[in-house]
Amino acid sequence: MSAAALTGGMMGMSFGAVAVTSGLSVWLAVAMSVLVFAGGAQFTAVGVAAAGAGPLATVLAGLLVNARLLPFGLAVGGVFGRRWYSRLLGSYLMIDQSVAFALAQKDAERARAVYWAASIAAFVTWNSGTLIGALIGSAVGDPKDFGLDAVFPAGMFALILPQLADKTPRRVAILGGVIAVATAPLLPAGLPVLLGLLGLAAALPVPKWKGKTA
Repeated sequence: MSAAALTGGMMGMSFGAVAVTSGLSVWLAVAMSVLVFAGGAQFTAVGVAAAGAGPLATVLAGLLVNARLLPFGLAVGGVFGRRWYSRLLGSYLMIDQSVAFALAQKDAERARAVYWAASIAAFVTWNSGTLIGALIGSAVGDPKDFGLDAVFPAGMFALILPQLADKTPRRVAILGGVIAVATAPLLPAGLPVLLGLLGLAAALPVPKWKGKTA
C-alpha cells in the first residue's frame, strides 16, 4: 500500500505546515491528526478557525465535510468485520483512499485486506507527516513558499484520476465539481464540498420514456 502511505505522508506534511502557520501549536496540530484523522475536515477546520470563526462554527464545518463519509461507510461496511470493536476501529480509520482501494477489489477477502492495510499505512504516515510538516512550518513560515498548501488538493485529484476513465464516475465528478465551485462564493467553508455530493445524481439510471403504442 505504498500509494496510500506516500499520499498520507505528503498530505500530512501539508496539513502540519498549514496548521502551524495558521496559529496552531505543533503539539495541537499533531493531536488533531491523531484524534480526528480526516484530512478534509482538518483542513476545513483550520481554515475556518484562521478566518476568525468560533469553536462551534469550526467544529460544525469539520463535521459537514466529514458527512461525505456516511455513504462511504455504507459502501464498505462489510470489510470492517462483525465485532463491535473492529467496526469502531474500521470507521475511525476510514478515509477516501482506503475506501477507493477497497471498492476497486472484486474479491471480498482481498477488499478487506486492502482496506485495513491502506488505512493503517495512511494513519502512520499521515501523523508522522503532520509532525514533520508542523516542524517545517514553524521554521520556514509560509508553506506557500514551498507549495505545501497545494499538496492536499493535488493528492485528492490524483486519487480520483484513474476512476475518470469510466463514463459514470466522470459524470459524477463533473457535476459534483460544478456544484461545489458554483456554491463556494455563496456558502461558508465546508458546505460547497458537502453539496458536491449531489453529483451522485449523475450515477442514477435515466428512466426511459415509453410512448403509447397504437
